[in-house]
Amino acid sequence: MYRVLASRGLRAKSLFDKSSSYLASLTSSRLNHSIPFATVDAEEISGAHPAEVQSFVQGKWIGSANYNTLLDPLNGEPFIKVSEVEESGIQPFVESLSQCPKHGLHNPFKSPERYLLYGDISTKAAHMLALPKVSDFFTRLIQRVAPKSYQQAAGEVFVTRKFLENFCGDQVRFLARSFAVPGNHLGQQSHGYRWPYGPITIVTPFNFPLEIPLLQLMGALYMGNKPLLKVDSKVSIVMEQMMRLLHYCGLPVEDVDFINSDGKTMNKILLEANPRMTLFTGSSRVAEKLALDLKGRIRLEDAGFDWKVLGPDVQEVDYVAWVCDQDAYACSGQKCSAQSMLFIHENWSKTGLVSKLKDLAGRRKLEDLTIGPVLTFTTEAMLEHMENLLQIPGSKLLFGGKPLKNHSIPSIYGALEPTAVYVPIEEILKDSKTYELVTKEIFGPFQIVTEYKKDQLPLVLDALERMHAHLTAAVVSNDPIFIQAKSFTYIDEVIGNSVNGTTYAGLRGRTTGAPQNHWFGPAGDPRGAGIGTPEAIKLVWSCHREIIYDYGPIPQGWEVPPST
Repeated sequence: MYRVLASRGLRAKSLFDKSSSYLASLTSSRLNHSIPFATVDAEEISGAHPAEVQSFVQGKWIGSANYNTLLDPLNGEPFIKVSEVEESGIQPFVESLSQCPKHGLHNPFKSPERYLLYGDISTKAAHMLALPKVSDFFTRLIQRVAPKSYQQAAGEVFVTRKFLENFCGDQVRFLARSFAVPGNHLGQQSHGYRWPYGPITIVTPFNFPLEIPLLQLMGALYMGNKPLLKVDSKVSIVMEQMMRLLHYCGLPVEDVDFINSDGKTMNKILLEANPRMTLFTGSSRVAEKLALDLKGRIRLEDAGFDWKVLGPDVQEVDYVAWVCDQDAYACSGQKCSAQSMLFIHENWSKTGLVSKLKDLAGRRKLEDLTIGPVLTFTTEAMLEHMENLLQIPGSKLLFGGKPLKNHSIPSIYGALEPTAVYVPIEEILKDSKTYELVTKEIFGPFQIVTEYKKDQLPLVLDALERMHAHLTAAVVSNDPIFIQAKSFTYIDEVIGNSVNGTTYAGLRGRTTGAPQNHWFGPAGDPRGAGIGTPEAIKLVWSCHREIIYDYGPIPQGWEVPPST
């Protein structure tokens, strides 16, 4: 079974919710050894039995003399050795990318049978992920490196499977659908095609170790590109195992390279290999640097300081409170779509909503990983941010604000109770320094709460306009006037005066979503990347090419005209 998670003896049976429907049909973890592609057992990875992660280039798995030893986020044991490529070893990756022409591995005129190949690969991979023992394998592996509840990790596997199911059979071919427009004369037609970039790179973060890299990788491959994939080393074991599954399902070994390295080494590869396009999901700071380094040949799905506005019509308070808790604190707030700021209309303040939020947050515990390690912020950094916020006049701690107790989470990671800080909306907008402090993204179980009165919606809209990140948002209201921006006394334009690329509107509005069935990505930035849908794949992983056929005939009696 799963090794001891912490010094207090937390065990697997307390980690995984046995009442979950996900567990009803699971095969015993002892059968993980029968999974044909797997080279690790998620429950056996430990200090005594460390796993090793390799890179893949030019059709071969390779190791390295340089190992990055990862600590178990729950007990601090060195439990995974990542073989990281150093700067001196990047040449095979550079050469591999350079072997792919600009017109890609396939396109509408070249090797079109590969569209069908990838439909078949998607079918087989989806079938594999539908097997209970394979789904459980990836779910538990995700938990080992990015601790989240079993339901949250299993949800990531489910979304990945549904995405693959969406692109079975002829659906990959349909991504390359073209169009024709009549020309000026007989024999002329213009045709618009979706064209690959050729050699491309994908850089993805830690928080969704399977879903984000797999969806972007397959989208790139569907359109005919040759990717070099880099996943955050803290979680790259998940995608390493997924690569092995894809090879088992027929992925040509020369189609994808997979690298483990530090950021400096990857940056050097990007500069030397000069990929035609790079997809980056991660921090805004790194995104802006890459945009300069790559001269704009980049698509970004970066920071998400995401907001939710509760409208004036109060309904289903318990349900709305539950969604707010899930949006802010599921996965310990480590979602790019997590609720970072909650605007509460004064009508909701009279319902005890905040008290309900506090009670719901209080149910979360380390034993079942409904709250857990924060992998990019230390406890001290989050508490320091909280103290800075509490210096703002009128601000107060609503709940949380204390380190987790009775755990063995290493100090390099954060361990904080679900936390909410109230800041008056007038103070938020008082000056730019305060606004920047309040809207600083804390990638953990931390949110800002504020209240607005019936005549203060313009202040809310001002706060939204000043934000730099425009990923997800929610407008929680069933009042169509509020949603559709028909100015009505204090209710002003909300959807019409905001930008966020994925916005949920209605009583069931949320900020976190399911990107296999709708666009998920930012808006308001020409570099913005989407994920999951045919529109996202075509936007990110192909460009438009126009071919004008002009066969004639030449008009009878044509003569050379005068120069113009």
